[in-house]
Amino acid sequence: MEHLPLRTQLCENSCVDNDHPPVFITGTDTGVGKTLLAGLLLCHLRRTGRRALAIKPFCAGGTGDADLLHALQDGELSAREVNPFYFQEPVAPLVAARKHRRRIGLAEVLREILPVARRCDWLLIEGAGGLLAPLGEGFTALDLIARLHCTVIVAAPNKLGTINHTLLTVRALRAAAVRQLKVVLMGRRHPDPSAESNPRVLAEWLAPTPLFQAPFLGMRCRTIKAVERNARKIGALLERILQ
Repeated sequence: MEHLPLRTQLCENSCVDNDHPPVFITGTDTGVGKTLLAGLLLCHLRRTGRRALAIKPFCAGGTGDADLLHALQDGELSAREVNPFYFQEPVAPLVAARKHRRRIGLAEVLREILPVARRCDWLLIEGAGGLLAPLGEGFTALDLIARLHCTVIVAAPNKLGTINHTLLTVRALRAAAVRQLKVVLMGRRHPDPSAESNPRVLAEWLAPTPLFQAPFLGMRCRTIKAVERNARKIGALLERILQ
């Protein structure tokens, strides 16, 4: 059994030798807009002439997230390359894997990611659930981020509760010595009263971590055409997030 405790045994070089470190899109929870943000960033990078690929190593409960990323890449990656670890059960990947008597170690995940990373200049990696949801035996997304020396973008829904969830996520990343870190507040169809004050309070408490706001992009914003269209529409914002 491979067991890699949090924030330990992860100091080796990542062996990713492309122009930019991988960009890991994590979230304060599940269902907060990680896939939409990853798709928008992917479309923007490719539309502006940069060699970019995107993967979602773990999916549980449905393939919709990975299917969207796969469709946005014009067949450059197979469905399995985009999503090498899939489970039907809508639970944490570790729990789902154990139901199938599978033991997934961090080294196995890296063997799937690194060949893809070497094929591009920009690799986007979308996480599953929140930052500390267990992915496999003894590791979470935080361990994967540390092992690959990723830049991290945190997707956070602009709603009541996001201040606490975002600050906890950022605190965990800082404790793991993640330095390249940004937060994107994702707009919602029906904003609650906290949506007006959340950006101001988070900007104050997160400083110097950059905070960006993405607008609500419509109920059908996750279709291929909508992602491509919206990536052009908010291209200036996406470029600032990537800088």
